[in-house]
Amino acid sequence: MNGLRYLIIQAIDIYMFIIIIRAILSWFPVNPHSAFFRVYLFLVTITEPVLGWIRNFLRRVFPGSPFDFSPIIAIVLLNILRNLILGI
Repeated sequence: MNGLRYLIIQAIDIYMFIIIIRAILSWFPVNPHSAFFRVYLFLVTITEPVLGWIRNFLRRVFPGSPFDFSPIIAIVLLNILRNLILGI
């Protein structure tokens, strides 16, 4: 069971890292004709299910907010999940 726990923790860590990379890249314009655009699209594709859900929730709770806190909240929730798994 420790191997499975380790694998889940590593997956959570990698996902948090990907969310951070996507958040930083969102500050810069990405040329759709560059080779890097495919990497950016991949990051968006794998993070949008979580970030989109959180973003929709935040829009209902705080309508009209000009800031997107979904990456921060996702990282906090993933950290909580990680700590719960480590505590088992």
